[in-house]
Amino acid sequence: MSIDIVTQNRKAYHDYFIEETFEAGIMLTGTEVKSLRAGKANLKDGYARIIGEEAFLLNAHISPYSKADGFQQHEPDRTRKLLLHKREIRRLLGKTREKGYTLIPTKIYFKDGKAKVELGLAKGKTFYDKRESIKKRDVKREMEKALGRRGKS
Repeated sequence: MSIDIVTQNRKAYHDYFIEETFEAGIMLTGTEVKSLRAGKANLKDGYARIIGEEAFLLNAHISPYSKADGFQQHEPDRTRKLLLHKREIRRLLGKTREKGYTLIPTKIYFKDGKAKVELGLAKGKTFYDKRESIKKRDVKREMEKALGRRGKS
């Protein structure tokens, strides 16, 4: 079971508390798969939405494949259908109806040759929470630095 990560949404972890993650398949065209294999994707503004009984990925940018003909090209920011089980969709629908929850794509990767999206059930951080996260990260980095110096002596 090999996993090849194409792109990650690092900003998602900065802007949101990711409480739970889900793996979903993604319906792509041929040129989109080739672009992903070349690493030409961006999840910065992407989000997922459940409409009816189906899940969709919106605003995820997959650049056009440079070696394809013009008429074969895909739309870079098109809405893409996500492949989830019905019970997962119902569960996510219930969770996202709660105040403050949303679905954010955290990474796109290939697992056993198939394109997958990791969705995070996220709750937005306030400005104070973001500062707190940065402070914790800096303290952790300082502690590791101090322990590293102690071990080298």
